[in-house]
Amino acid sequence: MRKIIVEAEVSLDGIIDGGGPDFWEQIFKYHSNDVSDYLNNLLLAPDALLMGRVTYEGFAEIWPTREGKMADKINSMPKYVASRSLKEPLAWIASLMKGAPANEIGKLKQESGKELLQYGVGELTHTMLKHGLVDELRLLVFPFTFGKGEHIFENMDLNTLKLLDTKTFSSGVIALHYQPSGYSSHF
Repeated sequence: MRKIIVEAEVSLDGIIDGGGPDFWEQIFKYHSNDVSDYLNNLLLAPDALLMGRVTYEGFAEIWPTREGKMADKINSMPKYVASRSLKEPLAWIASLMKGAPANEIGKLKQESGKELLQYGVGELTHTMLKHGLVDELRLLVFPFTFGKGEHIFENMDLNTLKLLDTKTFSSGVIALHYQPSGYSSHF
């Protein structure tokens, strides 16, 4: 069975998207060599990406214009996209999931192959957590507060997590690896 890893970069106050370039400028200030190595190694493990519409549209705009080892890898990987509004054909070696995302991702997990990777946390992550499909959350926590923007687990129900590993980087970034161990809905 293939493993699903979700990776997200987050400020100390839990922001994953500050609504503009200022947030990412802060994130990239802390991309020391050891953080870059960590992210490059993470990208080498999977053979496909899982994406929601927002991530797909953002990545498809940026990554095809980039060069280098990481760009070559991400541009050559198959991407499976969950969206209610996008229509096929999709560009950038991407396929639209036809059925319910949880069912489609469950089928992908059963196929032979390497790990599946999702960048960011959003509605697709919520769906995968709810259906017990996420094997590991890898959070890179950056040593700054942003104060405004979308919080990492905004609008998500209670999830309990088991700490698997931590790593501290030279720039003050901390990697936290968690295994989801339980999900409960609030009614």
